[in-house]
Amino acid sequence: MEIRLFEQAEEDLDRMENAIYDLFNKHIEKIAQMPPRRHLKFGLPFNVEEVGQGRIIFQYNSDTLYIIRCFTSHKEYEKWYKSFK
Repeated sequence: MEIRLFEQAEEDLDRMENAIYDLFNKHIEKIAQMPPRRHLKFGLPFNVEEVGQGRIIFQYNSDTLYIIRCFTSHKEYEKWYKSFK
């Protein structure tokens, strides 16, 4: 499965420390091997993967995994998804 990062996800990953960045990359590879995961609340067309206190927001189709956002804390994630209410 091909993995594509949205611009915002790339920026999120670039701001992370190396150890956290490595952890997120491992989870992204895991998602690519075994989708789907938990679906995001509020009827949004995204899925979410927990990474410690952080979250990865993604979509996928049969051959491509799109990483939308990466959050290092639950607070950042919560603020983002509440904007869709």
